[in-house]
Amino acid sequence: MNKLIEYLHGRCINRLLSWNDQVEASRIFNMPITEIETVTLGQGILPARYQRNRSAISVSDQLILHQSCVAIIGCGGLGGYVIEELARLGVGQLVVIDPDIFEEHNLNRQLLSSTAELGSAKVEVAVRRVGLINPAITVKPHQTAFNSTNGHDLLESCALAVDALDNIESRLQLAGCCSAMNIPMVHGAIAGWYGHVTTILPDDTSLQNQYSGHGNRPGIEQDLGNPAFTPAVVASMQVAEACKLLLGRESSLHNRTVMIDLLSMERHEIPR
Repeated sequence: MNKLIEYLHGRCINRLLSWNDQVEASRIFNMPITEIETVTLGQGILPARYQRNRSAISVSDQLILHQSCVAIIGCGGLGGYVIEELARLGVGQLVVIDPDIFEEHNLNRQLLSSTAELGSAKVEVAVRRVGLINPAITVKPHQTAFNSTNGHDLLESCALAVDALDNIESRLQLAGCCSAMNIPMVHGAIAGWYGHVTTILPDDTSLQNQYSGHGNRPGIEQDLGNPAFTPAVVASMQVAEACKLLLGRESSLHNRTVMIDLLSMERHEIPR
């Protein structure tokens, strides 16, 4: 370990370590990239990919992110953007859950979809995508539908869950599971030009109250559709919330919901 630390300090410039030097360290010391990144951040050295983070996120915060595990339930419109942004942010372990394959109607808005991936499992595409943009991230894919029966096993190692589902029943099951496991949940929903985001802490039943009596209904996006831009905006808000929760920032959306109207470019905040 001392030789690795000496190598890292010898190769970094302005406390930044290049990707090529990370790869070389992995080869020389026979260690996975994710472990090289852990040691690098622990030495106060920032992998150069994160240099545009450091005015907003300290090196010690970056280490917290790298050592965190987040579940993304749903890998479609919201989930694809959430996965992409969490990987680029540097969250070290992602658990991705979705039973579906990519179909042609996904191409208008789902970041992970492409004509080449039609028919491919969404979770497997997520693994390949993250491997291309940040190989220091570990992705655990589960090609299954989330429910109250398998939820505990799927979320067991996670500090946080991000709701990227498209139906009310599954959302309520996720909220119940997160509450039972004492895991915060970042809820997001989209439909047409509109969307909303809120944070649900384990003792909070507001989501159950909001959707009470509607558990067997599909989300309203079934009627209003989803253009390309709505999931990108709402997912980015969810990732910002996830980042704050992982880092212990106090400005989260607990007890309030932000609603956006991209048609009129208005934002409304509703206390809960």
